[in-house]
Amino acid sequence: MTITDAHFHVWRQADLPWLMGPMQPRIFGPYESIRRDYPISEYLADIAGTGVTRAVYVQANWPTDKAVEEAEWIAALNAETGWPQGIVAYADMTDPDAPRLLERLARLPLVRGIRQQFHWHKTPEYRFAPHDDLCRDATVQRNIAQLPDFGFAFDLQVFAPQMAGALELAQACPRTDFVLQHAGMLEDTSQQGRQEWRDAMALLAQALNVNAKLSGFGTFLHRCDPEHIAWLSHETLTLFGAERCLWGSNYPIEKLWTDYAPLLAAHRSAVRALPDQAQAAIFNDTAARVYRLN
Repeated sequence: MTITDAHFHVWRQADLPWLMGPMQPRIFGPYESIRRDYPISEYLADIAGTGVTRAVYVQANWPTDKAVEEAEWIAALNAETGWPQGIVAYADMTDPDAPRLLERLARLPLVRGIRQQFHWHKTPEYRFAPHDDLCRDATVQRNIAQLPDFGFAFDLQVFAPQMAGALELAQACPRTDFVLQHAGMLEDTSQQGRQEWRDAMALLAQALNVNAKLSGFGTFLHRCDPEHIAWLSHETLTLFGAERCLWGSNYPIEKLWTDYAPLLAAHRSAVRALPDQAQAAIFNDTAARVYRLN
């Protein structure tokens, strides 16, 4: 089976303020071991022997005024190594002038999408956006509605309580393909938290232009837990269907607690009972469609 990693990062420490200076609280906990360069050569060593043949780079929070430089650096890596095969870049969707930046990014053929993290949480360490309702912002909706004009999808990152707004965003932008990051980032694994997450996911799944990325499942556990991965995968697949689900490693973040091979093995085991066609969708076909990798 062809496997596409639909979510990974490489970086140079000097480009990322959050890796420099004092440790800053991060959603994935302590990160001393990755406060360093993570080059494409190390990523390729990590995926060796796993069957991964293509990958999509997702922006790694360079300074916001360096969005084009980040994408250009990744494009240069592709020219040198052949990897990655797609780029999800950054652009500020709250900026009325965002289309100007999108025009610049569209000149780079590998750019296939945009990510701006909208997730907000009552816990400060889990918070990224300035408030919880960016999805309902008129400028955001207008800019995201234009992304298909540039050939771009939108990587959507929200928590369960924000998904009603995310549904409104998806409905306001019917031509845009959305990719829900980390399957909605389940952070409360209590029985009540799981039910609230599932109810919110069921609501968002009504928008057929929203796809769910099976990635980052260790973010709040700080471990690779095959049982947790299997449960999250089953629930997400039940709501979205395999044709709207795609897998990503979230490397090197998950490198904090696991190696690449056991991470991929846990995800493959979680869906092994599904038909071959469904597994192909999860591990390749959906990513190829959404990020135009064919």
